[in-house]
Amino acid sequence: MSIDWHGIRQLQTGWADGPAYVTQFPIQTGQSYVYNYTIVGQRGTLWWHAHISWLRSTVYGPLIILPKYGVPYPFAKPYKEVPIIFGEWWNADTEAVISQAMQTGGGPNVSDAYAINGLPGPLYNCSAKDTFKLKVKPGRTYLLRLINASLDEELFFSIANHTLTVVEADAVYVKPFHTSTILIALGQTPNVLLMAKSQSPNATFFMTARPYVTGLGTFDNSTVAGILEYEHPSKTLHSSPSIKKLQLFKPVLPVLNDTSFAANFANKLRSLANAQFPANVPQKVDRKFLFTIGLGTSPCHHNQTCQGPSGTMFAASVNNISFAMPTTALLQAHFSGQSHGIYSSDFRVNHLTQFNYTGTPPNNTMVGNGTKLMVLPFNTSVELTMQDTSILGAESHPLHLHGFNFFVVGQGFGNFGPSKDPANFNLVDPVERNTVGVPAGGWVADSYPSR
Repeated sequence: MSIDWHGIRQLQTGWADGPAYVTQFPIQTGQSYVYNYTIVGQRGTLWWHAHISWLRSTVYGPLIILPKYGVPYPFAKPYKEVPIIFGEWWNADTEAVISQAMQTGGGPNVSDAYAINGLPGPLYNCSAKDTFKLKVKPGRTYLLRLINASLDEELFFSIANHTLTVVEADAVYVKPFHTSTILIALGQTPNVLLMAKSQSPNATFFMTARPYVTGLGTFDNSTVAGILEYEHPSKTLHSSPSIKKLQLFKPVLPVLNDTSFAANFANKLRSLANAQFPANVPQKVDRKFLFTIGLGTSPCHHNQTCQGPSGTMFAASVNNISFAMPTTALLQAHFSGQSHGIYSSDFRVNHLTQFNYTGTPPNNTMVGNGTKLMVLPFNTSVELTMQDTSILGAESHPLHLHGFNFFVVGQGFGNFGPSKDPANFNLVDPVERNTVGVPAGGWVADSYPSR
């Protein structure tokens, strides 16, 4: 086991970040390990989860950092704060699911249900009693701390007949904006304000989530539902209407592959960028990189039958390199001066073959394989553009940066144009976060301040 403190800026405590075989050797059965780090300059909603194999499917929870005593929110104080965690559920051993996928080189079996705070809700068979219910008082404002802890899916979320006000993304305040639906990439942690209606309606309201899907692979296209219900303070217990007799309203979510909604929603996110909450966006950067990301193929292991194209294995890659997990933690190997044979520092800074990344894929879809790193001098500011590729189908790729935040200065569809697109970058109030979705068939540019 190892635990990642997702979104914590690990200032000189990278060894406490948690990814198994990267920053630490995993904690062995029957053993213990103490994580020790200091939270500096952060407040908001984050989360923690297991970071080895698929134990994250069940081992996770909210990590809520309150403002310092006496420091108010940059919005009216809510009546109540409610963590809402979206997860996936399998009627199977999830370690066996991912083990089979790794052996066959195909996509893992999809989940059997989604859950809100561990409860699948009434839209699945036999789980109507296992439904998350949010009870609210008329006229009150609630801060919903949303966390997408699913393994594979970005999720649309909406509450019927109610407007949500987005006020935070990944533990960083944003300029508030109203929306009926939000999109949460896996690992993201937005906060939204829910203003209850001024009078108790004789109705209940579904809050639902279902996936945003852009790839060609299989996925769980089911919908999870919770219920928003109002308290009726003026009525006695015996005179309150039965929930079964109340009209039930359901939200209308975007279609599964609504890339236009995804792009428009992302463009609405802006940092506060004021004196109290500045956006320290680098105006000049030391290094600029273009990384291609996507799926390719690799040879099938000896004496195995693989489920990828033409009997190969699917392989995720960055700049055509698929990461090989070491057996010694990378940071441990570096610290002990015994990194030879564990990793190499020759990570390719450009894709091996230049091609139309979002057009017709190349004939050769094979990727390289290795444990390769890029070494940067301390205090280097970086601008990284991540370009989706259509080698095996364009797909939205959520990407998380451990231990740091970054500013999302630009995004677009098609191939990134280094001579034209940077002119449209937002260097004033871009959203700051730790997890971003690379648009399907497009690109996203992130700016990393020096440190």
